[in-house]
Parts: sequence; structure tokens; C-alpha cells
Amino acid sequence: MEVAAQVAIVRGTVTDAASGETLPGVNVVLLTGDGDLVKGAVTDESGVYALSRIARGVYTLRATFVGFDAWEQSILISSDERTIVNIAMETTQSELGEVVVEGDRRDGIVKVTAGQTTVLPRDIDLVPSPDVSGDLVNYLTAMPGVVSVGDRGGQLFIRGGEPWQNLVLLDGMWVYQPFHVLGFFSAFPSDIISSVDIYAGGFPSQFGGRLSSVMDVRSRNGNKRSFEGSASIAPFITGFTLEGPIDTNGRVSFLTSYRESVIEQGASRLVDDDLPYSFGDFYGKIHALPSQNSQLSISLLTTHDEGAVFEGTAAEPAEEVEWKNTAAGVRYTVLPNVLPAMAQFGISVSKLESDQSVGTSNARSTEIQSVNSNADITYFNGDTTVRWGIFARSLRAESSLGGLFQNVELREEFLTEVGAYVEPEWEVRGGWDIRLGLRAHSFPSKSVSFLEPRLRLVRTGLVNEISLAAGVYHQEIVGLLDRRDAAGVFTAWAAVPDGFSVPSSLHVIAGYQRTLSEALELGIEVYGKELRNLFIPEWTAFPRFTTNLQEADGEVIGGDFRLNYQKGPFGVFVTYGLSRTRYTAQQESLPIWFGTDELEFRPAHDRRHQINVVSRLDTRLANFSTRWQFGSGLPFNQAQGFDGFVLLDGNVDVTTAPGSRRVIFDEPFGGELPTYHRLDVSAERSVQLTGHGLLTLQAGVINIYDRSNLFFLDVFTQNRVDQIPIIPNFGLKLEFQ
Repeated sequence: MEVAAQVAIVRGTVTDAASGETLPGVNVVLLTGDGDLVKGAVTDESGVYALSRIARGVYTLRATFVGFDAWEQSILISSDERTIVNIAMETTQSELGEVVVEGDRRDGIVKVTAGQTTVLPRDIDLVPSPDVSGDLVNYLTAMPGVVSVGDRGGQLFIRGGEPWQNLVLLDGMWVYQPFHVLGFFSAFPSDIISSVDIYAGGFPSQFGGRLSSVMDVRSRNGNKRSFEGSASIAPFITGFTLEGPIDTNGRVSFLTSYRESVIEQGASRLVDDDLPYSFGDFYGKIHALPSQNSQLSISLLTTHDEGAVFEGTAAEPAEEVEWKNTAAGVRYTVLPNVLPAMAQFGISVSKLESDQSVGTSNARSTEIQSVNSNADITYFNGDTTVRWGIFARSLRAESSLGGLFQNVELREEFLTEVGAYVEPEWEVRGGWDIRLGLRAHSFPSKSVSFLEPRLRLVRTGLVNEISLAAGVYHQEIVGLLDRRDAAGVFTAWAAVPDGFSVPSSLHVIAGYQRTLSEALELGIEVYGKELRNLFIPEWTAFPRFTTNLQEADGEVIGGDFRLNYQKGPFGVFVTYGLSRTRYTAQQESLPIWFGTDELEFRPAHDRRHQINVVSRLDTRLANFSTRWQFGSGLPFNQAQGFDGFVLLDGNVDVTTAPGSRRVIFDEPFGGELPTYHRLDVSAERSVQLTGHGLLTLQAGVINIYDRSNLFFLDVFTQNRVDQIPIIPNFGLKLEFQ
């Protein structure tokens, strides 16, 4: 009887009773009649909880979450029973004590566990933005270890990794270029986000195919009870959201979001300067509850970007870039009646089209498309949880680089990837939580396979938390670009060229958190990454943008410091990142150029010091927020001189051929650009309108002390391009029900 009783399990989904939205992060506990704790769990990103290995008896099931009334119900557990109890929580008007709030929170800048940070919309809205609604990218650039090229280009470097080494997911769909050409905006406005898990390294076995990081973005579901939406306008962007029920039973809902830039009509006129950017995005989602133990969602994302990275001249035309993202996917989540498990099945299609300098001699284009399918199973067994899954992916990549890399023949390529992973998790004595994983993936089209061990250890106490993570990673689909051009944002996607090794990385992370008081929290992490078989341009004085491709190894070491203070209406968080990134390469021509067989250098994204200070003060008059950011100088390439070059690709008369200019570079990235720093301020006031409307007014200033931060220095012309100057911004947002 005891063995049979131990397989009983209580599972279900927790939702907001007012909207039908699933609630992640809810504390669900099972109590005896005397109030003693039997089991406890926290709902996952789908709002699902599971309490397993329950003995026969009568219990009280209780759920608590910040901002909601506590929910409880008496339940009877019989032997060998799989019970589904769905919970609908009512919002509350009463204030909860500070200790309860901190205990329930799983997000915040300090809440980082072995490289993993969870971000909620309320966190995103803390950071000043040129839009009335927040955007994920502004929060990301406030995190230590995240380096941005600036206000232009839409690229992020995370703990020493290149942008093409980041895996970005939205509802399980791969998004190859998630950031807009203007650095304040991404494809993820806070209005559509439920939560985001950011792994700056050491990510678990569920994720793969990337060397550096994972951003797992989950959208919220539309309101299943009533229609509501918002419309906003600001000097940079305007947009709207709309959501509501599709059926009368409250089981199916939709959510849509649309944004379009209005820079030419707005921001450009505020500064009397040309800001040559155009971008926008659309997101749509249908969410359904087919039964009491299942969920179904259908998602669609499209984005478009176009702009000049820097202004051109008669001698040096501007580099016009444009790209388009399309992603569509279906996800089905079910709690099987006969098994103590949760299963999630997904299939999605993702596509990116990129072009640069269309119609010129420097024209380049690339396209990558993938079909991704996966099945992820979570098995619950008391203090042990086993996650396992299988996946399959087919990819098509096509590029035309106009001779950018002379030793790489780029053509239409097809690639398949299949694999599986398993990752058991145990709660052991001493408060330790252990996750030991193994990911196996194979590329049949390339006849290569890999095994990737993963490890995560967490010890959580009332005051302290210690965490460790390690893992091995490989990436068969890579990005090809020339970082000698500091403003280059064009990346060609391709399979690893024949004759080259597959890039790999090894991550090691150690973290420590401490609650110093009810108002003050501290977080510290140290990390290291070992990178192998990276692809970089061969270091030569060949003509600009024409070079060979070669392999290099890399090493990244660093540390992050995070401090958060919240007392009443005032809050401030401070982040400091210290890192060192080095690449090492060997090539035959090095002794001729530099008198050495091996070249060690700082890549273009090696920012040694980075500081962010974000504050917020809520008053009756308005809510005020500020952000000051500082970054030490990035490396750049210095030129020793220039000469002419004639390509002898036939019968060429060298006496009359005009030839091409050629730069003779000094050692790679031997120079250092000036430091970067900027202060942004913002104020918001919300006014309740008659009926069911809320009007939010925003005013602020970007780069308030008008710092001339350098974006790009052209070594050919010495042409300097600065980041965005001081810009006042304002906006209106109307929310309605």
C-alpha cells in the first residue's frame, strides 16, 4: 500500500481569474490538517505545477502570489491517483509585507543563478526608454557582461561571445536577428512579454546549437474574459496592442502587437539631423485551452529594418543595410492523465533575409531558413525531476558575398540536425539542487556528432545562495563577417566550411547572492569561457573587405557585480562588469607582417569595464527614472599607411587600370576608442480616465549632457561617426478595456 500511495500526484495550471492568463512563479504547497508542509512547488513558464509522491490522505492545497489573494482548497488523495486541480487566483487590493514580496520574487537584476536571470515586464519598465512602453533590449544593455555596439546596428555581445553565437527564442521559435537597426528597440516590447530567461552562459541541456548565450522569451496570452488594448505614439515609434476572447467560453484568446518607426516625422526633426532608420514589427498569438489538462498556442512574428549604419561621402558611399525576420510556430502542452509528467511539443519555421549596399559594387546578401521540431518531457517523482527530449532541425542557407572571403565558396546549402537530451534534477541534503545533463546531437549531412555534458548546482538558503554551472557547446551554423570594419553589421550565415573544425566552447560559472537586509541585495559572479575553432578574417593588407577566412581560439574571463536597493517608493540598482577577451590565431604570413608565428589580440567587442546605474522614484506627481551608463574604450584597427592595388584577374593594363585603394593595417585592434558614457532621464504620469481608460504621459531626455560618443572611425577617410546626440522625447499611451 505504501508503494502504491507514493505514486499519487497533484498537478494543474494556475491562472489569473480576471483575464485567464497563466501565472508563472506562483508558490503552490500541500499542507496537512495541522498546517505542516508536505510538498511545495513553483509554477513554470506555462503556469503548470506538480506535486508528486503524495501519500493517501486529506490535505489543503494552497497557492500564493504577489498581488493576488491566497487560494486554498481541501483535497482528498487516494492511492495511485493522478489529480488535476486548476487554480484561478483573484487579484487583491491589499498590500503584502515586504518579506513575502521578496520571498516570492524570482526576478530582478540581482537574482542571477549560475548565469541565469529571469526578467519580467516590471523589470523592463524600470529602465528609461524613448518609448512609452519598455523594450527588452534596454534592460539587456543594463546587465553586466552585455556589450552593445551602441545606438546603431542592433548587435549584442554577451560575455565575450559574438552576436551570431546567441540563441534567441520567442515561444520556442528561433529569431536570427531579434534587435532593430536602432539600438533602443528589439522585436520584444514589454507589452507582449510574460517572462524572459537569459542565460549568459552555462545554459542547460534543453538548449544547444550556440556557443555563447540563450534568451528564452515567452509571450503572455491574450485576455480570455474581455477585450482590451493600448495605442501609443512617441518621436521614435508608434504602435498598438489588442487582445481578447475568441469564443464565449473563455477558452480561446488572441493577442496582437504592431509597431512602426516614425523617426523621419519625429526624432529627426527634434535634433535637426538625419536619422536614416526605418523599422517595425508585428506579433500575433492565439492561445487555447482544449481541455483541463492541455494548452495550445499559435504564434507569428515579422520584423523589418532598413538604414545606413553611417553617412556616406562622394568617395565612400554609405553602407545601407536591411533585413527581414519571419517566424511562425505551434506549441502544445499536455499533462497526461496516466503519467506523472508534463509534455510539450513544438514545430516552427524561421527565416532571415539580409542585404547590404544593394545596387553597388559592395553588394552582399544572405538568407537562412530553418524548420525546427521538438518534444520536451518533464517527469515528476518526488524530490527528483527528469527532463528529457528529442529534436530535429532542417536548415537552408544561401549567401552572396561578392568575394568577401576568397577561400570560402558560398552557395545554397542544406543541413539537418537531430538529437536528444536528458537532464535529471535532484534535491539532496544540505539544500543543494543538482542538475546533471547530457545533450547528444548529430549532423547527418556533415557526418559529425557531438556529446555535450552539462552541470548546474544551486544551494539556496534564507540569506545566501551559491550556484555553479559548467557545460560544453558546439555550433555548426556560423556567422561570417569582417570585424576589421568596426561598423559592419552584415553577417552571412553558413554551415561550417569544408576543411574547418566545428566551433566549440567550454563554460564555467560560479555565483553568490546575499540578502544584506530587507532593502538591499548583492550578487556576484565569476566566469570563464574557452572558445575553439572560431572564424575570423586572415590578417593581411589585402583590399578592404577582401580576405581569407581562418580559424582562431579565444579565451574570456570576467566577473559581474550587482547591487539592488529598494525602500518604499525609491529603488536603485548598480551593475559593474569586468571582462577580458583574447583571440589567438596562426597563419603563414604572420612572420612576414609582424615577425611572429602567433598573433594574440583583443577582438572588437572586448570592453574591459562597464557600469550601469538605474534609479526610480515614484511620487504622487510622477514616476521618475534615470540611467547612467559607462563603458571603457573598445579596440579598433589602426592603419600604418595606404597604397594602390590592381587585381590581375586577366589581361590588365596596369598603366591605365585605376586599381583600388588598400590599407596597410597595424597589428589587429591595437588602438582603443574613447570611453563611452551617457545619462538618460524620464518621467511618467498616469491619469485614470472616465470609464475604463488609462492615459500615460511620458517626457524625457536621451543623452542629457550631450556626450559625443564615438560609434565608428573610418581608417580610410578618418571620417568620424558619433552615436545619437541629445534628444528630448515625449510620448502618449492610451490603455482601454
